[in-house]
Amino acid sequence: MTTQERYWVIGGEYECLSFRSVKNGAPIVHGPFETRDQARAEWKRLSAEHSSRAAVRFGIAAEQIALAQPA
Repeated sequence: MTTQERYWVIGGEYECLSFRSVKNGAPIVHGPFETRDQARAEWKRLSAEHSSRAAVRFGIAAEQIALAQPA
């Protein structure tokens, strides 16, 4: 069995600057991205788009997927 990673950009507007809970209860999710560089480009775009709003934050999450090898 082999593994593959894919990446997600997750975040949104938070209730307060402690960044514990997302406003309206649901984060914004972008992805999946095949490479960390692709996810980082989206993270930079979203962060720049929302840079004037202090309670908005995004991060990159990696997911490991187990792939079965053909028999």
